[in-house]
Amino acid sequence: MFKYHAAAFITAIACLALPVQAADPFDDKFRQLEELLPTPGETRTASGAPGHAYWQQRADYVMRATLDETRRRISGAGTVTYHNNSPDTLNYLWVQLDQNMFRADSDNRKIASYPSRDAWARGGATEGLRFEGLRHVLEARQFEGGFNITGLKTADGRPLKYIINGTMMRIDLPQPMAPKSRFVFQVEWNFNIPEMQVLARRSGYEKFDEDKNDIYEIGQWFPRMAAYYDVTGWQNKQYIGDGEFTLEFGDYDVQLTVPADHIVASTGVLQNPQAVLTATQRERLERAKTATKPVIIVTQQEAEAAEKQRVSATKTWHFKAVNVRDFAFASSRKFIWDAQGFKKDGTDVMAMSYYPKEGNPLWERYSTAAIIHTIEQYNKYSFDYPYPIAISVNGPVGGMEYPMISFNGPRPTKDKKTGELTYSSRTKYGLIGVIIHEVGHNYFPMIVNSDERQWTWMDEGLNTFLELLASRAWEKGFPGQAGDPRDITAYMRSKNQVPIMTNSDSVLQRGNNAYNKPATALNILRETVLGRELFDFAFREYAQRWKFKRPTPADFFRTMEDASGTDLDWFWRGWFYTNDAVEVSVDGITEYTVSTKNPEVEKAWQRARKRAEPRAVGETLDLSMPRRVDAQPQLKDFYNEHDEFTVTNKDRNQYHETMATLEPWEKALLKQGKHLYLVDFSNSGGLVTPLVLEIELKSGKKYIERIPAEVWRYSPKKITKLIVTDEPMVGLVQDPYWETADIDTSNNAWPRKTTQSRLELFKTEKGKDDLMRDFKTPLAAPKAAK
Repeated sequence: MFKYHAAAFITAIACLALPVQAADPFDDKFRQLEELLPTPGETRTASGAPGHAYWQQRADYVMRATLDETRRRISGAGTVTYHNNSPDTLNYLWVQLDQNMFRADSDNRKIASYPSRDAWARGGATEGLRFEGLRHVLEARQFEGGFNITGLKTADGRPLKYIINGTMMRIDLPQPMAPKSRFVFQVEWNFNIPEMQVLARRSGYEKFDEDKNDIYEIGQWFPRMAAYYDVTGWQNKQYIGDGEFTLEFGDYDVQLTVPADHIVASTGVLQNPQAVLTATQRERLERAKTATKPVIIVTQQEAEAAEKQRVSATKTWHFKAVNVRDFAFASSRKFIWDAQGFKKDGTDVMAMSYYPKEGNPLWERYSTAAIIHTIEQYNKYSFDYPYPIAISVNGPVGGMEYPMISFNGPRPTKDKKTGELTYSSRTKYGLIGVIIHEVGHNYFPMIVNSDERQWTWMDEGLNTFLELLASRAWEKGFPGQAGDPRDITAYMRSKNQVPIMTNSDSVLQRGNNAYNKPATALNILRETVLGRELFDFAFREYAQRWKFKRPTPADFFRTMEDASGTDLDWFWRGWFYTNDAVEVSVDGITEYTVSTKNPEVEKAWQRARKRAEPRAVGETLDLSMPRRVDAQPQLKDFYNEHDEFTVTNKDRNQYHETMATLEPWEKALLKQGKHLYLVDFSNSGGLVTPLVLEIELKSGKKYIERIPAEVWRYSPKKITKLIVTDEPMVGLVQDPYWETADIDTSNNAWPRKTTQSRLELFKTEKGKDDLMRDFKTPLAAPKAAK
């Protein structure tokens, strides 16, 4: 740090108005987003709210389906009532056939590739592939997947013309569908259920070889209406794996026929408990409504007894769901079932968990508690959970969400020697975390109904952010939380990435891009940019505005600005539209103290500064040299006793004359004794950020000074900032709490801090390639197959 003390300090202050000019053309990080966002109108307003002419389509379903456990097959039939609430006349309808992704000739199978040979070969010169990977490749070629559409006709029985294009089916209407009209059609179908661990994504079955039973977690199981809306028209992009689902709200009336000893978990409310549940189970369910802890509806002992026998009879479970965008279910005789009611404000819900004995003791302790915790926390930041049911199911799907029901995978591990079920810390918190995440998806996108096929981040990113808040409220130090700025820096440094605002199927590093980075951005927006009060109000406003509606990114961006009263275009542009990163460096500090104009003070300061300078090498070596003037004192005169720092009467007279011209406030300013520092910052990462400065003073006092990101508005690469203190500054750290996702904190401090690490020492391995020794090694007895 350099220190200057000058009467001409006003000149330095004036220079602060001029940013350091970059050599290349000016890159305005604060230009408005209007050039990128769609023009607002009557449907979607400039404030980010639905307009007075907002509309959305609707689809109601009445369906019946049968689970054939022997063939592992679903057969179904149903009636779909499609409501055209748009101002447009429709000549055809598009229907999603997502099971067609599992056809051997699907686009998903055809486009499967490896980004590099490194993804194929993991271990040096020998190329290889995991057993599971090769099994998937081979089984995918043989599995007879996809929908078989066995009937499609109008409500009065006339056949409908249709064409299937991959995972989409176009129904050609007998006559154009006018605005504000509805069209009813009937459809019949069947499909083979894929084995989740081998072929499937988000849905499938899991087989248990030990007891010869299955767990079925069934989603995407019926032809679903594609979405038609004002921004895209028909959302009929093919389902190739990553871009999930874009659906319309509607009412569902569903009858599911399954083996009579199965327990079914489903979207919706059970309509016929007397027909499918025992009196004991119904009594337990009634008790669970007001219980303070989960009530076991089907005990582990009862589930284990059901595992040991199969019945040939069937039962039909009847469910109804109001105003949901999808419908899923799970079925198995292995299920243990517990439930607990939760009622608060506008929420009145039965939280329920279904899991096999393999899930205990973990599931009975944590699953239903995690459901209730999720709803309680998410309600704070969005809206009261509106549905009567919330379910968590343990099965083959690691984590997947549907209205009122979620599939969650973590379970204990069975010890091979003792048979005891134990779980690691990672499994425990992984389970709680995935339940929070998947149950949280009821809010985003099951209610705030964004277009998942187009924008993964709009539900996954927002939900991961809320998962972070809910996890913090579960337990201090909850491990593995996505959204902490310090955890995203490795990704932000990486080259293999695309902006968040990238179509779902083109995203690279999906977990970081669509989950972690947007969650981190929102965390920074809440904690560092806006503050919790402004952020929480704006975020809740967005959720309230768009519940049971379909927002776009522009609606989110505009609402957050509208409700917080803050121009955030720089933030959306940097975090969502670019791959820029925060890399702020403290480059230099210059200290100024204000001149008192008093020559007695100022010349003494100048003399002390001169004496503090290091001696020249020659001067040091000559210290003992005999001097002539020391030997002959008569050679000394006035100038041997005085130097340029001597105060003269002329200096004193000029001081008094100057002080006589000053106003009282000007004299007071000279006496304040402030310390002024010009601090040079650079941002080589390109992503502008607020400055969070921890300032340490000579007395040991530390304090934080927060500077808005607009400090970079005139010069996004280099700036100089004035810091004023009451006493000397001895240290400064930019981003001391690692809250801005700075990718290199080694240059954030003045003085620079030593980077600490550890050096591991290893012994030299001898005889590594001793073929003779390996040849003579005794042959071990073969182990029995698992």
